[in-house]
Order: sequence, then structure tokens, then C-alpha cells
Amino acid sequence: MLPQLSIGIFVRSDDIAGSAIELLKGERYALTHIKSAVEFLGFLKQNYHLDCLVFEDNPDLRSLLSKLQERSLFLPAVIFSPQPGEDGRPIAPGSDAFEAAASTAENRSGQSCAFFYHPAEVQLATARSSEIAAAIDRAIAQFLKLSTPVPVDDPSAMVDATTQLTAQSLLSRQQRRLAEKLRERLGYLGVYYKRNSQIFLRNLSGPEKQKFLEQLKSSYREIVLNYFSQDPAVNNQIDEFVNLAFFADVPVTQIVEIHMELMDEFAKQLKLEGRSEEILLDYRLTLIDAIAHMCEMYRRSIPKEASQGKR
Repeated sequence: MLPQLSIGIFVRSDDIAGSAIELLKGERYALTHIKSAVEFLGFLKQNYHLDCLVFEDNPDLRSLLSKLQERSLFLPAVIFSPQPGEDGRPIAPGSDAFEAAASTAENRSGQSCAFFYHPAEVQLATARSSEIAAAIDRAIAQFLKLSTPVPVDDPSAMVDATTQLTAQSLLSRQQRRLAEKLRERLGYLGVYYKRNSQIFLRNLSGPEKQKFLEQLKSSYREIVLNYFSQDPAVNNQIDEFVNLAFFADVPVTQIVEIHMELMDEFAKQLKLEGRSEEILLDYRLTLIDAIAHMCEMYRRSIPKEASQGKR
């Protein structure tokens, strides 16, 4: 049997929830309906491989979604809303509809924002709840094309560059997981990665650059310390490190520099302990492995059409 799409429904209205569940029940979807915000967050913590979330616009929604944003937890989302765009998509900034919706959002939360959760969400009018299946498909498709979960130029998004890069890394992992599932189910071709030049290492301010490089070095140190252990988590650590480096457009020379700095630190420690430094030569494999993962990330980032070329 082809894998089901896991849908988490956090809708308090019995009418809306009942309609959505009735329309989605069947072999294609695995549905979970939760009404309590506390229960929902606990469920999401234990079941982070959900494929899409369904919400309704209510006074508690922004508080709940802000908690997901704080955890850098982003998933495809459909939001039942009284005033979405006419096509069910987030309302375009600058439009009359946007001004009206932004005013409503500002009255609710004190902030003006074109979306509740992230720019790829789908807002669906409650009167059009019968279109929920199509909205889920659109939400997933838009999510796979999402380049950044929270725009860095959004004045309401008070996040520094390091937080933005961490969110970007987690987003890419979720996109890869979902694309692989869809490829198995639908022959989906997957997604190539779009990067935001505003959070490239070379474009960060001095303090931001220093903070990010410290984080990158700390991440690499953990990889080195665990590389020859039997802990399977080291593969995830390498993926996280490479994701951070990729989305910040960190040059390979910088990765090599981080490696050499760590080897120098370890060499000094070994010398103080009266031990041989030759063991550090084995960690050239760690550097090769990290660079190989980075090359694979860049290979996957090239659109299929571009890699094939014109014939």
C-alpha cells in the first residue's frame, strides 16, 4: 500500500472539523483531530513527521503558531479563515484585500502580517471547506518551494541571522522528508533548494558572522568527537552541519579552516597530556565526509532541467 499522508487537524469547531474529517477519510490520509492546544503541542512533539496541519482562525491561533515558530517547527498548513484571498492563497501585500485582512490581524494581535504561520500556508474560506483536499495538495506543493520560513525583512519577525539559518536547516530537512515520501507515493520529483542571499555568511554583520561561525565550529566539534563512535546520530549531525553551511553559502575553504583550528586545539591538548598527535590524521576522514555531504547538497540544489542541459 502506498504511504498515507499524515494530517494533523487542530480545529475546535465541531462543524468545520467534522466536515474536514468526512471529506478526507479514506485510504489516502491518516487523520488526527485534537482540540486542546496543550495536547496538540505534545502530540506534535512525539509525531513530528506529520505531512500537513489544518487549523482554524481563532483568538488562540497566533499564540499557538508562535510557539511552533519559536521551535523552528514548520510544516505545510491549511488555515480556515473568514477572510483569505479569493483563491485560497495568502493575500498579496499591497492589495485592497491585504489591507483589510492586515487591519483585522492587527486588531487581533497588535501586529500586521500577510500570513499566520509561514508564507507557504494556504488560507481557505470556511464557506469553501469542501475544497480541503485540494487545499492540502496546494499547501504541500507551496511548502516544498518555500525558500525561507520567515522573511528576514519582515519587521514583525524578530530573529537574528543564526536563528534564521537554524530554521532554514530544519525546514530543508522537513522538505526532503516530505519530498521523498511523495516521490514514493506519487513519483514526485522532489525540490531543489532556494537560498536567501541576505543570510549568506559574507552578507552578515560582524557580530552575526562571529556568532554563526562559533555555532558552526561547535557543530563540527561534536561531529569530530563522535565520528568514530557507534552512535548513528553522527549522520544527522553531519546533515545539520552541512545544512547550516549550505544556506549560509559558507565556502569550502572556511570548512577546512574550522577543521584545522580544531585539529590545532586537539594537538595542543594531546601534547599537554604527553600523547601522540598522529591519531588526529584519522580525522581527515571527517573533513572529507563533511565536504562530500556538502557537494551532494549542491548537486541536489541544481534543478533537473539545468543539470540535463538543452539537447
